[in-house]
Amino acid sequence: MEVEADQLRSCSLFAGLGHEELEPICDWFEVADVSEGVTVAGEGAPGYSFFVIAQGNAVVSSDGQDLATLGPGDFFGEVAILGSGRRSATVTTTTPATLLVMFGTEFRRLQEARPEVAAQLETAMAQRLAGS
Repeated sequence: MEVEADQLRSCSLFAGLGHEELEPICDWFEVADVSEGVTVAGEGAPGYSFFVIAQGNAVVSSDGQDLATLGPGDFFGEVAILGSGRRSATVTTTTPATLLVMFGTEFRRLQEARPEVAAQLETAMAQRLAGS
């Protein structure tokens, strides 16, 4: 299954990009259908991928404490790729979910091709690490 521009547009990172700008980015993502209760990212584990939730919900936790609930249009995984290379939290699906997954090589391509998106990701990472 291919990623559609409208799926990416639902994510705030990509909302300002036009269809022609989104098309190449769509090719850098893969689609993953995940069942409820799947740990997609484990705190402390190496992290080489970035995720956008297309459908479904997930919970973010750290040290056994729930920190946030994520839903369609939300993203995660940038902290490990941009930072230490380790996951800063655990993300577990709470419903069946469709995730758009971008691996490290394509993530670097995104940073180069769309510096405005990279800047938003860096801001999001800083906010998440600060606990807000």
